[in-house]
Amino acid sequence: MFPPDAVCAVIALFISGMVWLRTRTQYAREPHARLRLTAVGAIYFAALALLLLSGWFAAPRAAGHLAGLAPLSPVSARAAWFLLVYYLFIVVHRALKARGAAVFRGR
Repeated sequence: MFPPDAVCAVIALFISGMVWLRTRTQYAREPHARLRLTAVGAIYFAALALLLLSGWFAAPRAAGHLAGLAPLSPVSARAAWFLLVYYLFIVVHRALKARGAAVFRGR
């Protein structure tokens, strides 16, 4: 059985991959065209990494304060945080596209 920290690390990696894939699929590609990360995209993914990392430390404490008498396990709290970050980045990406800021650019 995996230790709890390993489970959380796998979840964070999975969420990072899902954000990457979901964001990439939003940009049309020609056959054999390559997509490059823009400066806005680098900031976008740096913010993702920062929020996931902050959730690693903040989620168990926040869950302890919010849950009251029935506290969540650290794994559950972190998984919930990571999932909320995923949904937040769907909204952030839509806002960036609405402003004309692309995360990826075709070469």
